Amino acid sequence: MSRKLSLSFWQIINMNVGFFGIQYSFGLQQSAVNPIYDFLGASPDQLPLLNLAGPLTGLLIQPIIGALSDKTWSPRLKGRRKPYFFAGALICSIALFLFPFSSSLWMAAGLLWILDAGNNTAMEPYRAFIADKLDESQQPIGFQAQSFFTGFGQTLANVSLFIFPMIFIGTTGKLPTWVFASFFLGAVCSIGSVWWSSHTTQEIPPTDEELQKIKSETINVLTPFNDIFSAIKDMPKIMWQLALVYLFQWYALFCYWQNSSKSIALSVWNTSPEKDMKLYGEAVSWTGLVNGWYNVVTFLVAFLLVGFARKYSAKYVHFTCLILAAIGFLIFPHIENKYLLFPAITGFGIGWASMMGIPYLMVIANIPKERYGVYMGIINMMIVIPMFIQTITFGYILKHFLNNDPRQAITFAGGLLVLSAICTLFMKSKKAISE
Repeated sequence: MSRKLSLSFWQIINMNVGFFGIQYSFGLQQSAVNPIYDFLGASPDQLPLLNLAGPLTGLLIQPIIGALSDKTWSPRLKGRRKPYFFAGALICSIALFLFPFSSSLWMAAGLLWILDAGNNTAMEPYRAFIADKLDESQQPIGFQAQSFFTGFGQTLANVSLFIFPMIFIGTTGKLPTWVFASFFLGAVCSIGSVWWSSHTTQEIPPTDEELQKIKSETINVLTPFNDIFSAIKDMPKIMWQLALVYLFQWYALFCYWQNSSKSIALSVWNTSPEKDMKLYGEAVSWTGLVNGWYNVVTFLVAFLLVGFARKYSAKYVHFTCLILAAIGFLIFPHIENKYLLFPAITGFGIGWASMMGIPYLMVIANIPKERYGVYMGIINMMIVIPMFIQTITFGYILKHFLNNDPRQAITFAGGLLVLSAICTLFMKSKKAISE
């Protein structure tokens, strides 16, 4: 590609605004979808399987989109990555608008598949967009800007679960009216923020040689799969090491997101969806505030982690952040005072800031620039495969080993994060920032 120009801080912010809308949508998936399943009558051990959409669509879509975007240049949209994250954002907006009209458990599950397909289509090219546009000196700020907008977008999504029930009272159809407000706002944020980034940031056009190569390559239904398998075959060692870190890390996070509302309901309100749906609704609202807080922490510390990564190496920063997150999870289910949940979850907020940016710094120097898209998709496979494993195994574990107790699920997640942190120490990169 053409020579990369140094961008100002605000130009980097503008190019990442679209990540805000994508992460608002993910925030609703994490904090609102499982309570909606509860409102529609799901049992605790059904939730992992009902969340199968996330890992499976990510596993199928992100590496394919990444491989295709490496071979794309749209003269009309002046983009390699833009056509994909704009189309994904449009799908997200439509699914978010329709989601509150779910009249049954399986209708909600079906819409989650569509929503997650859109989210994955939009998010995958955004990682490669940073690597395309920014040189090595600015990539840490670019990736942590995405971490910042992850915190900001998910904060708004989670806080809406606390504020909107005070404003939009009652039910519409089978769901509380506040669900409509939260999801409608998400539909606007998704397409609006991506439009802003597309409008304010130009992609670097390919050179004549690169453009000729793109035009000369025949693309068929097998092309992305061939590219993916070839990239996996040539994958640098550090990415295999990252895969082990992610195995424990992302399995743990799915356990938390699926069980946080019910854990708080039991530990603070001593209730459950089966006992008192109204009281459980209060717990869901408070969970939105708690999850909103950890995302506030995320966007407050995101840029600070860049400095620490440069001074102490990304590996040790990620290890420390994972340990803080693990401590938070281990304490979380034992708290009976709802206000003490905030300091407990602060550790996860710091960990989440690292998870959404620092691992990319550890591997980006080892990836050839012409394969950024496909390798970012493969990194996402490392995220969604543990999630997929969780959805098909954790229901059994929860029911037969953890007494169907969501509090024990959070404790289990804390233990997995400790294992993830230990695995991080074995990662080695050729770059000083990511040693």
